[in-house]
Amino acid sequence: MKHVDDKGRAGEVLIDIVDWPAAQARVMPLRIRVFVVEQGVPADIELDEFDPQSRHAVAADAGGSVIATGRLLPDGHIGRMAVDAAWRGRGVGGAVLEALVIEAGARGMAQVLLNAQLQALDFYRRHGFEEYGEVFVEAGIPHRAMRRMLAERRDGTG
Repeated sequence: MKHVDDKGRAGEVLIDIVDWPAAQARVMPLRIRVFVVEQGVPADIELDEFDPQSRHAVAADAGGSVIATGRLLPDGHIGRMAVDAAWRGRGVGGAVLEALVIEAGARGMAQVLLNAQLQALDFYRRHGFEEYGEVFVEAGIPHRAMRRMLAERRDGTG
């Protein structure tokens, strides 16, 4: 994806989809900054048993610095979406989300699910997600479940 920096220079953002061994050292500093430092999520729940099972999007700027990440669990849940503060509002989060949706489709998933922080609902709506269920609190932050259908179900019911 192309981007323009604060000085008006064009550059590249590269997004790779990788397994946890390739992602861990690269994405954890960003996840700690966003979730633990900025949002106050307890550090002991940021790293969990689902990371090794997931596919991870790693977005890096032209210099190789990780600027955004997210993960896709085997059950179709997208989570741990984080964008470096300096990169928010530039389309990087949307590009990471769409990369994870494409990965889900490539794996034959009929839908993707996520738990969105309430302040992010509009972002996810713009990417085709619809909320369902009631508001709930996770890690002390209000969330709402959302889903996006990817394909008709093979049994004809979807």
